[in-house]
Amino acid sequence: MARAVPSSTYRLQLHAGQTFHDAAALADYLAALGVGALYASPMLESAPGSTHGYDVVDPTRASSERGGEEGRRAMVASVRAEGLALLVDIVPNHLGVAVPTANPWWSDVLVHGRESRYAGYFDIDWAAGPILLPVLGAQAAEDEPAELDRLELVHDANGYPGLRYYEHLFPVAHGSAEHGTAREVHERQHYRLVSWRRGAAELTYRRFFDVSDLAAVRVEDPEVFEAAHREVLRWVAEGDVDGLRVDHPDGLTDPGAYLRRLRAALGKDRWLLVEKILAVGEDLPASWPVDGTTGYEALREVCGVFVDPAGAGLLTQAAAEHTGVRRAAHSVERQSRREVADTILLAEVRRIAALLTGTEPAKAADAVAELLCSFPVYRSYLPEQRAALDVAISVARTNRADLTEPLETIYRRMLAEPEGELARRVQQSSGMVTAKGVEDTAFYRWNRLVALNEVGGDPARFGVSVAEFHAGGAAREAATPASMTTLSTHDTKRSEDVRARLAVLSEMPAEWARLMRRWAVAHPLPERSLELLAWQCLVGAWPIPAERMSGYLLKAAKEAKLATSHVNAVAEVDEAIQRWPAEVLADSELVAEIDSFVARIAPHGWSNSLGQKLLQLAGPGVPDVYQGTECFEYSLVDPDNRRPVDFAARRALLTRLDEDWQPEVDSSGAAKLLVTSSALRLRRWRPELFTGYRPVYADGPAARHAVAFARGGGLVAVATRLPVGLAERGGWADTVLALPEGAEDWTDVITGESVDGATPKVADLLARYPVALLVRPA
Repeated sequence: MARAVPSSTYRLQLHAGQTFHDAAALADYLAALGVGALYASPMLESAPGSTHGYDVVDPTRASSERGGEEGRRAMVASVRAEGLALLVDIVPNHLGVAVPTANPWWSDVLVHGRESRYAGYFDIDWAAGPILLPVLGAQAAEDEPAELDRLELVHDANGYPGLRYYEHLFPVAHGSAEHGTAREVHERQHYRLVSWRRGAAELTYRRFFDVSDLAAVRVEDPEVFEAAHREVLRWVAEGDVDGLRVDHPDGLTDPGAYLRRLRAALGKDRWLLVEKILAVGEDLPASWPVDGTTGYEALREVCGVFVDPAGAGLLTQAAAEHTGVRRAAHSVERQSRREVADTILLAEVRRIAALLTGTEPAKAADAVAELLCSFPVYRSYLPEQRAALDVAISVARTNRADLTEPLETIYRRMLAEPEGELARRVQQSSGMVTAKGVEDTAFYRWNRLVALNEVGGDPARFGVSVAEFHAGGAAREAATPASMTTLSTHDTKRSEDVRARLAVLSEMPAEWARLMRRWAVAHPLPERSLELLAWQCLVGAWPIPAERMSGYLLKAAKEAKLATSHVNAVAEVDEAIQRWPAEVLADSELVAEIDSFVARIAPHGWSNSLGQKLLQLAGPGVPDVYQGTECFEYSLVDPDNRRPVDFAARRALLTRLDEDWQPEVDSSGAAKLLVTSSALRLRRWRPELFTGYRPVYADGPAARHAVAFARGGGLVAVATRLPVGLAERGGWADTVLALPEGAEDWTDVITGESVDGATPKVADLLARYPVALLVRPA
């Protein structure tokens, strides 16, 4: 199959402040940068004011806030005029229901209930009674009547009635509002407004994770699939879209069947990627007709090779001493999974447990929760990848021998009926428990080195060896050469440059532990593991305004769910956390010390940033550049990573680079833009170089500080790793890099300099920059 696979992509976050027309105006810049395709965030109609687009409310039309159909066409025309492809993000798993009247399908369900033509579009438990909508401010069920007294019966401009609760407006069944109070009208509806707290345990429709404002859609139904994809597939059929990125396939009832249906509708020549988070050593299911993932496994490998494994012992000890607890990462992960299964995802657990007829309900729920916490990966896809279920059952039985009987019942039924409701819901929910328990809980609790606490990462593995890095690159080239690779996304916990700077701490663990311990005494936080996270993120993103740091830190604390949480907020804790950044920044003596420390480690962080960027851009797969990261960009988790990008400044820098300017490696980020544009342009104009994969090893006293590979018979990428150690040993000395085939006609496309001989000294190769991209003539 010949796929229309671009040389690279550039991710843009589209919203009311960065519209289709704005994207159209950037097309010439992206082309000049060397990008092969614009990679657009979801483009369908989303909830009013949405800054991300993953809360689609109407899949039948382009987003009006982003420019509507006219703006979409203008963007496509501009992209095509510059010779770029277009990759579009789609969201098949759920729809946004926070504003019911904005979603015609959901609104119709609320009006007509089970008789709605869209009743089967959503995964609703109709047997449980009226749809529960957890929106009331009541803290408990007994407080709901008082809140329901706040309901108002209102009419729109056309005289149609509705129920208003503060800013929320709900449609009502036809003829139900002709008489009575708002409370009485509410009792006649196909839904009930209940306390926001009840959503976790009693919700009657499947959600995206624990987000009650995102209702799951049954795209396994051919009618629903067709309705949900009609508009996007029209764009494809008209030649406007070259590929699709599928959001969160693990939430679907049968991801494999969905992807096979989508591939048939899309055609064999279109690029198809899935946002599948693979565990270390896990492969995509063989039956999925996709080109690859969105690249988190590559992120782990590329970023990990710049972490010094020698720092593991001291940083582990420092974390244990600071928190007063020594716990393994997997223990924290398991506890975190169980907590979310027992709390914010309890509704999903109970819905599965109800399928175990004949088992006492509490014991059934206990067994289900234990099983969901025991998968070694996000989920299985029966009958494929049964080994994951086998491991989960074994682990659950080992930990809870008293649950052997219900666990065996679940196991037998899942194997006997892999397409049955029990198997479907267990597998859907295990991914939810893993995502919320690991990524959104444990990764905020176990903070030895937070550069490793990333989507697709494994904090227990302290970095990646050069051998593992090369093995990953070779495997990607052999199995999924059209898979995306990435370093930063809208979902990463920290940007690539924050992680690159934090990786430096692995080379100086003793000094970091000493400084952090002293700073934490001067400015404590309510929770000790949060201090580990806070000081690392402060240094990693420095300089950062108090407002940005405050917003990030409060979100991090609530995700950790230790001293406070989203569900059980502790006011005094929240206030202390929000005050902390301003108090730290008001301490002039401490600020000067942080400034001095960051000034020392920043150059090493820049070296890591350039190194990981080159390895990603030159390596196997299709590299994505997240908006703004062509220069140094120090962001934390969303919404911090969706701040506006200064494209005018980047255009100006690129113009100077095209006038043969070779910038210093400094905070301007121009050097990173030089490396990025050099690699992207080479990929676009000499694609024959980006095939194959072969490790290249340096020889000499500093050989461990170089990581390099060859591709296509005429390309070699070289990067510096562990720069602190390299400086401490006095540099490269007489370390050399033997280039493939003994050729002597190599040129570094970053500097334009010719290479001296077939075995150049690494000190000469990397005299100007800590990276080199060597090519032979076409």
